[in-house]
Amino acid sequence: MSKGTIGLDGALNDYLVRHQPPEHPVLREIREATLKVGNAGLQIAPEQGHFLAFLAKLAGARNALEVGTFTGYSALAVMLAMPPDGTLTACDVSKEWTDVARRFWAKAGVADRIALRLGHAADTLAALEKEGAPGRFDFAFIDANKTGYDGYYESALRLVRPGGVIVVDNVLWGGAVADAKARDADTSAVRALNKKIAADERVDRVLVPVGDGMMVVRRR
Repeated sequence: MSKGTIGLDGALNDYLVRHQPPEHPVLREIREATLKVGNAGLQIAPEQGHFLAFLAKLAGARNALEVGTFTGYSALAVMLAMPPDGTLTACDVSKEWTDVARRFWAKAGVADRIALRLGHAADTLAALEKEGAPGRFDFAFIDANKTGYDGYYESALRLVRPGGVIVVDNVLWGGAVADAKARDADTSAVRALNKKIAADERVDRVLVPVGDGMMVVRRR
């Protein structure tokens, strides 16, 4: 589970968390359950969930897309921010992790509005495009394997409508993106996408140091 916002010491991060809106009780239950599942570091921090929900509301999102769902925290945070007829398409490769997500989505009363697609995200996104989904989504959140980020971003640009919002997680990658000695595949992929988006005339964008860094993109 994310330890908080990068660059903030414990006291300041605690202050930030205390001044967020109340966490929905089912979201808190997901966080606690995720600690027992393992790989808890894959889950976003509560303040990131609040930020995603806020952005979804600003975008007037009714149809959302998520690439990388894990145990369902971010999907539920976005769902709770959308109107009662809002829907979310969630892409993940793990049945084990998303079985946890399904349980809590049901408890929150939103399971019937989340379409979970198991499989490699690149294949799922390609299928959505073939099914006539381009421009259908208002909001997308990308938080999956980093070496696939560029492909996920390009697919999201096609799947999200003009004026829609795309959020990419982990774009500061623990500070490694600014370390010239870090040349592993994941760091290189995140660094390359950041550079690409910074010069991308198809979008408006801002990199926000929330959690492990979140790139917020608005499709023009």
